Amino acid sequence: MFIFLQEKHDQNQKLEPRSSGMSAEGEETVSLVDVLQEDEELEQEASAVLAGSDSDQCSYPQGYVKRQALYACNTCTPRGGEAAGICLACSYKCHEGHDLFELYTKRNFRCDCGNSKFRDLQCKFFPEKEQVNSENKYSHNFFGVYCTCNRPYPDPEDQVEDEMIQCIVCEDWLHGRHLGCVVPDCVELQEMICEACMNLHPFLWTYAAHLAVPGVAAAEEELKQEEEEQSGDEEKQGAEQATSSKAEVSDGPSCKRSRQETEGKCRLKELQAIGQKRVQLGAVFWPSAWRSKLCSCITCQKWAAAAGVSFLLDEADTVLAYENKGKNSEQERRGHDPLMSALDNLNRVQQLEIIHEYNDMKTELKDFLQRFAAEGKVVTPDDIRQFFEQQQSRKRRRFDSGQF
Repeated sequence: MFIFLQEKHDQNQKLEPRSSGMSAEGEETVSLVDVLQEDEELEQEASAVLAGSDSDQCSYPQGYVKRQALYACNTCTPRGGEAAGICLACSYKCHEGHDLFELYTKRNFRCDCGNSKFRDLQCKFFPEKEQVNSENKYSHNFFGVYCTCNRPYPDPEDQVEDEMIQCIVCEDWLHGRHLGCVVPDCVELQEMICEACMNLHPFLWTYAAHLAVPGVAAAEEELKQEEEEQSGDEEKQGAEQATSSKAEVSDGPSCKRSRQETEGKCRLKELQAIGQKRVQLGAVFWPSAWRSKLCSCITCQKWAAAAGVSFLLDEADTVLAYENKGKNSEQERRGHDPLMSALDNLNRVQQLEIIHEYNDMKTELKDFLQRFAAEGKVVTPDDIRQFFEQQQSRKRRRFDSGQF
């Protein structure tokens, strides 16, 4: 996923047991189902990003981690100083209570916490660290600003609702309206390279003409319409179709690279010889598995290494691959639920008592909410609080009477 995670709903909103809308007092309400669904989605997104990183141990000993969740501390390294990034574990233990910027994920980064950029602060995990991580790459993101407009996120002065999308090369986040192109549907299933990075690595425009999602640049769309109006020659259209087929003939759905391509055949030169053009304006969106179609011959590998974009040839470099790893790790962790493990250690009588208590509370909560639904009333935080206070009172009376 390359879109910024949305902030949680306003905690001050009142909860209504059925549909969302307006309460009798004219206050905005949301349904309990909506809240639970939103919380579940946010939890899944957080698991995808954070479960791929270790929250208990600093990542510094691992060196330049292939991809990890990162943060910048505005308290320790404010704007005007040197940029620095910290890992997930250090954000919890070393910078608790500090003003942090969430950077989502970055590639090939080593945790800076406690090095020369942090004056008096020492890393609680590894006090002795190298003064500088020379291979780390920084951007204005580390000072809490993003996009070509150099603005914070969320931006209190921006009244336009707009998603932010991450460029897979520079890893900056850009507003959809500042990409210089029309953002395609299902953007979360694709990768994006901003116009600046495309121009910095011009060989990517050759691939874009053949592999990228078509018709996203506004100028390109206009040019395409003009060509269609002037054209009408069936022979020319047939030639274009043949050219397109030739470009796709060797590209099956498999993500595996052919042995011939790896050993010497240059796919990039073949595409350059075809001569298919694309207007070189705006950001470029790439479809799923497009990296598998990039040439990996020896020459192209050297070019990619010299340009610092060798990661484009690595299909496991994607944020999607990282997120899937995080989701799998979270599922494995949930498979070893400590609560269930504790339940297994109880005897049969204790297990039955706990199960009965849980079922009773679930039934009573359901009945409690149904009364509000039947009367069309809004469930307020005070109502929920009162319900659980009543639950506690009943437990005390049952305990005092010897039922436990």
